[in-house]
Amino acid sequence: MIRIHDVSKSFDGGKTLVVRGVNLDIPSGEWLVLLGSSGSGKSTLLKMINRLVVGFGGRIEVDGNDIGGIDHVALRRSIGYVSQGIGLFPHWTVEQNVAAVPRLLGASSLRQRERSHELLKLMELDPSLYAGRFPSQLSGGQRQRVGVARALAGEPGYLLMDEPFGALDGVTRDALQQRMLELKRSLGKTVLFVTHDLFEAMTIADRIAVMHEGALAQVGTPSELLHAPATPFVKDLFRKPLGQLQRLGAKI
Repeated sequence: MIRIHDVSKSFDGGKTLVVRGVNLDIPSGEWLVLLGSSGSGKSTLLKMINRLVVGFGGRIEVDGNDIGGIDHVALRRSIGYVSQGIGLFPHWTVEQNVAAVPRLLGASSLRQRERSHELLKLMELDPSLYAGRFPSQLSGGQRQRVGVARALAGEPGYLLMDEPFGALDGVTRDALQQRMLELKRSLGKTVLFVTHDLFEAMTIADRIAVMHEGALAQVGTPSELLHAPATPFVKDLFRKPLGQLQRLGAKI
């Protein structure tokens, strides 16, 4: 479980708060989406969990341990992280990129190769075709699949995904969303997923945490947010998709 208790963050010495008094529990195995517009604080909150952003007020716990007391390198190796920028090493092959964390953890060369190929297959990339390629030889969607595979390579219990599909075209994005849904049950991971795309949030989330001006506006299932918005902001946010779903005859 990840527990976020009364967390706030400022980048200007307290004059303004990017994140304001957030309290949130993410149970093991849940896929929770942080939904909000640009500047709502969602990515900042996500990056606090693996200490890419530090110097905040409040407390964050992972498996009951305050992250402030965990070595930041060990913490990041234990939590998978996928971002929109992906950050693959351009001079490494796909196989080497995926095996980065197992290599750091001391896995043998054989195990590194086995783990890399296993995850490439999981992400529907044939190792015989892709393992020896370099990132520049891949499409955007393929690079993102490699990024997800790399994040899973160390067998983390948690996966942080910061708008991972935001730069992709609609068809590729839909395909990756569906692949993640197919893997949802088999992965058994606790996933915190950041997006500003409401339909993406509704597609993959067990629960959605709506952020507005640095604070949590409401947390609930997609159905709860659609039918029982707690604030005018949430009501306005979900008004358009509710109307579209009703016109399509969808039941949610």
